[in-house]
Amino acid sequence: MSQRARGVETWAALVANGRRGLQELIERCCALAGRFADALGAARAEILAPVLLNQVLVRFDDDVTTDAVIAALQAGGRCWAGGTTWQGRRAIRLSVCDAAITEADVDAAVAEILRCRRRLGRA
Repeated sequence: MSQRARGVETWAALVANGRRGLQELIERCCALAGRFADALGAARAEILAPVLLNQVLVRFDDDVTTDAVIAALQAGGRCWAGGTTWQGRRAIRLSVCDAAITEADVDAAVAEILRCRRRLGRA
């Protein structure tokens, strides 16, 4: 009985949304991740991996700049993103997994990420 019941979250999501509702939620989160990548890529950020699911790996210029953007985001409190290392390079990891997130939320987050980058004087 010490093993975590890993299927409970999936079961609860299926009960709450139904199969079709859960499928739509997953597809929407994946599409919104693509929206993140498209907008940040258009602003000359480097998208490190194809966006196949709901995750985006993005970086700016170099490890120092990327980490500074992460720190500014976390300190600002308007948008939160975590940092990670992918293939030896620092990256911002964006995960779209909330049922309430909208296109407007993604656009606001992109604007905040780019604002943090500009504040560093590296835009």
